Amino acid sequence: MPDASATILFDGVCNLCNGFVQFVIRHDAAGRFRFAALQSEAGQALLRQYQLPTPSEPDSVVLLTGGRAYTHSAAALGILHGLGGGWRLVARLGQGFPRGLRDAVYRLIARYRYQWFGRQDACWLPTPELRARFL
Repeated sequence: MPDASATILFDGVCNLCNGFVQFVIRHDAAGRFRFAALQSEAGQALLRQYQLPTPSEPDSVVLLTGGRAYTHSAAALGILHGLGGGWRLVARLGQGFPRGLRDAVYRLIARYRYQWFGRQDACWLPTPELRARFL
């Protein structure tokens, strides 16, 4: 699903989301993905460009690829698919579940992510080596 210019928008103050971004960076040897915090100017501009809501408290990671925007479980599984290797198989297995069920589980985790995983006062800043992959 992801093309060469796939972008991941994530909640920049969420510890779970930041952990997921770091996971993607570790497993994205080809460097396919770029990143932007949903709270950043770049993230807000991309949400407007794709005509997505700009909530005060984000509830989904967003995958922008091929001129389309994917949210919730479709975004997470699309990202895993884009990592290739065994992660592509995990994504295919996840896609075997009905989207309504996948999104319900996703929304449950999203609702309690700050309570379960915590949050930061400011967005995570990438290292100088990774800065080029962030918008």
